[in-house]
Amino acid sequence: MKGDRVEIVVDAGDTIRTYEVVASRAGRRVESAVRRGVVEVSEVTRNGSVVRTARFMANRVLALVEHPVPRTDAVAG
Repeated sequence: MKGDRVEIVVDAGDTIRTYEVVASRAGRRVESAVRRGVVEVSEVTRNGSVVRTARFMANRVLALVEHPVPRTDAVAG
């Protein structure tokens, strides 16, 4: 959903770097996966097409923080 974001903190040798992948438009979402020692964070459209992907070596990733946008439910209890 627009506004969802994932923050990736990476060990870059002598320093720490922070990257963000954000769902920039309505109907997009951010997905993360760990495959074969690589962390992939992708922005994906409604129909599943990948818009962009960030890849990091898993042994260098210090933290992967997901920040979902608060959802408001239309159903009242």
